[in-house]
Amino acid sequence: MRVQISVVGRLRIGPEKDLIDDYLTRFERTGRALGITDATIIEVEDKKGSRQQVEAELLLKSIPKGAIIVTLDERGKLLTSPEFATKLADWRDNGAPVVCFVIGGADGLIKELRAQADASISLGKMVWPHMLARVMLCEQLYRAVSILAGSPYHRV
Repeated sequence: MRVQISVVGRLRIGPEKDLIDDYLTRFERTGRALGITDATIIEVEDKKGSRQQVEAELLLKSIPKGAIIVTLDERGKLLTSPEFATKLADWRDNGAPVVCFVIGGADGLIKELRAQADASISLGKMVWPHMLARVMLCEQLYRAVSILAGSPYHRV
């Protein structure tokens, strides 16, 4: 199973990009033995003044056919890291070719896009900047495969 992260906006060189690259490298290395491979980030352009509707259309075009769609949204379900790992394993075990995580722009995702999602998760009760949400998701993806692999990275 592959993982895709579809996001609004371009992330430039800096600490967030360094963290994302590091976590995704670790994710791919650990996930490979588990049948969870290849994490890619698809960035859609957020032109100044573009509306959420335009962002949603671009995000929807980026999602591969047959993918499980998971939105990151403040109204989504709160999961523990082990619960997130179990969800990832369930999608893999049920034959999903791709799980696509969708992160909107600064104004979030429109309800029509959220309605098309197979799942919606929240990174907490607080709202996070969408660029930081990318870093947090990548860390949780690495943590999830570490949990599935029995690695000591996740300490209880």
